[in-house]
Amino acid sequence: MIEHATRVRVRYAETDQMGFVYYGRYLEWFEVGRTELLRSIEMPYRRLEADGFWLPVIEAHCEYKHPARYDDEITIVSRLAELPKLKIRIDYEILNHDRLLAEGYTVHIFTNNQGQVSRPPKYFLEHLKSYFRN
Repeated sequence: MIEHATRVRVRYAETDQMGFVYYGRYLEWFEVGRTELLRSIEMPYRRLEADGFWLPVIEAHCEYKHPARYDDEITIVSRLAELPKLKIRIDYEILNHDRLLAEGYTVHIFTNNQGQVSRPPKYFLEHLKSYFRN
């Protein structure tokens, strides 16, 4: 399993009239977590794009447990639990200290830059295998 934690401070613009973080922001935080997870293993998304691969989201799920508020420092924990085949699933937890605010996942497929479904690049899979040995 690959896991990475990213810290973010809630901005005022991310809150709604009730003072809570707007629900759609959590999916944006999933994106931040996913991007930083890939960067942490030296496979930044930018490299995949430069090599002609995209990872469009085909499924997203989020369960909201407790609200985040302006100026909270939250942690986005992102996990890749298995090697991808045609799809890659990343799981997320949004925490405020030890309190679980939300959890969910996104599922992506690999495509070429014309949008045609493809297998993950070999170098990407080979690199990931080093994290799943044992």
